[in-house]
Amino acid sequence: MVDQILAGGATSLVNLVIHALVMGVLVKLLLSLSDRGTGAAPFIAYTVIIVTTGAVLSAAHFVEVLLWAYTYAAVGAAPPGTDLVYFAFGNYTTLGYGDVLPLEHWRVLAPMTALNGIMLIGWSTALMFAILRRAVPEIEKH
Repeated sequence: MVDQILAGGATSLVNLVIHALVMGVLVKLLLSLSDRGTGAAPFIAYTVIIVTTGAVLSAAHFVEVLLWAYTYAAVGAAPPGTDLVYFAFGNYTTLGYGDVLPLEHWRVLAPMTALNGIMLIGWSTALMFAILRRAVPEIEKH
């Protein structure tokens, strides 16, 4: 069990660092845009900001899923021939069709992946919500 916790914990930690860096850059960029204004109508400006933020966060989540797939490959957690990206996505998003199961010794990695994914997806959702809370009063002013 210790090897599962170490592999899953290390992968979760690296994903947290990736997500923190991406979120930090996005927040810094968004704050600098709001401080100086974009010159565009607020509705257009915030639409571009939301779409861009969503695209960047989706790309970050994909990289994080790839890291889980790499972890599964490195430790041999899935049956031979498994599409590891598909398997990692199913776990990360908590979709979990159940059509692929980890090998017995690595069963704890799947829920660790799900915990990591739901936490990071929630963090992304919180940022999107914060942007929208800021945007609505601005749009209503105009």
